[in-house]
Amino acid sequence: SSNGKISNCCPPQQNGVAQTSPTHYSSITPPAPEEEPISTYFEEKIPVPEDVTQVFSFRKLWAFTGPGFLMSIAYLDPGNIESDLQSGAKAGFKLLWVLLGATIIGLLLQRLAARLGVVTGMHLAEVCNRQYPTVPRIILWLMVELAIIGSDMQEVIGCAIAFNLLSVGRIPLWAGVLITIIDTFVFLFLDKYGLRKLEAFFGFLITIMALSFGYEYVRVAPNQGEVLKGMFVPYCEGCGPVQLEQAVGIVGAVIMPHNIYLHSALVKSRQVDRASKKEVKEANKYYFIESSIALFISFLINVFVVAVFAEAFYDKTNMEVNQQCNETGSPHTDLFPLNNETLQVDIYKGGVVLGCFFGPAALYIWAIGILAAGQSSTMTGTYSGQFVMEGFLNLRWSRFARVLLTRSIAIFPTLLVAIFQDVQHLTGMNDFLNVLQSMQLPFALIPILTFTSLTSIMNDFANGLVWKIGGGVTILLVCAINMYFVVVYVTALNSVLLYVLSALLSVAYLCFIGYLVWQCLIALGVSCLDVCGRVRNPPTVLIEEEPEFDS
Repeated sequence: SSNGKISNCCPPQQNGVAQTSPTHYSSITPPAPEEEPISTYFEEKIPVPEDVTQVFSFRKLWAFTGPGFLMSIAYLDPGNIESDLQSGAKAGFKLLWVLLGATIIGLLLQRLAARLGVVTGMHLAEVCNRQYPTVPRIILWLMVELAIIGSDMQEVIGCAIAFNLLSVGRIPLWAGVLITIIDTFVFLFLDKYGLRKLEAFFGFLITIMALSFGYEYVRVAPNQGEVLKGMFVPYCEGCGPVQLEQAVGIVGAVIMPHNIYLHSALVKSRQVDRASKKEVKEANKYYFIESSIALFISFLINVFVVAVFAEAFYDKTNMEVNQQCNETGSPHTDLFPLNNETLQVDIYKGGVVLGCFFGPAALYIWAIGILAAGQSSTMTGTYSGQFVMEGFLNLRWSRFARVLLTRSIAIFPTLLVAIFQDVQHLTGMNDFLNVLQSMQLPFALIPILTFTSLTSIMNDFANGLVWKIGGGVTILLVCAINMYFVVVYVTALNSVLLYVLSALLSVAYLCFIGYLVWQCLIALGVSCLDVCGRVRNPPTVLIEEEPEFDS
């Protein structure tokens, strides 16, 4: 298939016999320089130092450092922070092992995304654009856009809540949203001053988060033995439906669909000669090391938040918190009704209770950490939107036009929520946004496994049998966990009309996932599913300049 799409023809014949190779998709020829879409992130490419003698070089690792840290910000967005504090408040230290497991799974999925970008020189949205027919491609794009909008709303509202806390309620939610939109535009143009400066700015924001939440950790001083036990003993003693739902929520918050698209694009920012198998292999190695370090740091920051709320607020009642806030003269006492129900927290109430128990400094430092989390993830979310849009739609607009469009798509619903919702009652909407993103997860995970398993696209770097089986099982597990989360949410709605609507949407949703799974299974080598050779078997050449690199 010369146009890079799935074909409806029967397989090619040789001596009258249909060929049935396990490779069913068209090979990808990386875009020629003049075809390269205008991009926001690649106006310069970072050179990689030559160092032939060493097996491992810190200079090379430093040259590849950047994309993994930008990717890791999605593991630190306000949605994750809220999931962390709720996990600590509802289950204590008992779910830290779930957070560790979800982060490791996230790392393995990010590895696939980075490899796709390095080997093909194209990001996941561009590969989807070339490989899927028009209708599935447009549906896929819409689903991923929905995930980005949901994530963006959480991030922008997280920033707005931080402004509200820092100004002691003087900056309303809608004003915080507008400030976030404006400063995001300003920060996004930092890459005009050089890609490394932009990456350094993200590094600075991650450092602020580490220091802010690290301060809370030191101030609260959790039991270290309990932290380690919760992290490495995969057991949840005395846990019920509340804790199970929270565990599912952790997985949903950590593994974000748009982040797979983002990481596959960010890795294109280094000078890698894809005609050299050695250089491609080396780039894959250093990107994996860098991603591991970045996700280890993000994991520690998440642990800080879980441990703080597990130590200080696990099993606390509204009455206890109300009394403490009264004693310290907090203006937010009315947030906690005078009853013996277990304390329910979100990122807003979380800051308030920290202020009541550990002084005003704890509240303001918490708000600074939330602001850094929201600001950084809003920026990377905007990049995701641009990459997804330019990849799926092959947009050739000016840089500013694309930033404006991708911002506007997410900003209008966020502003409406900010104007009509009280800052104290956003948890319900947050749950809905988490469910929305959970539902979009298959639309990133299934395509990434499909394309990284094909030798016609990845050549020698295609997934081996272990990665195919392991990746398939992992993605099945993650999607099943997220679907459980969605079902729990829908059954709690208590509305017949919503049940009927959900049922109708579910049929369409499952049909589309079935289509993606069918394509994925063919890519994984289940050739009996390739009915009448609907997917043509092309020559599998990725890089024409180096014949030995053919598969």
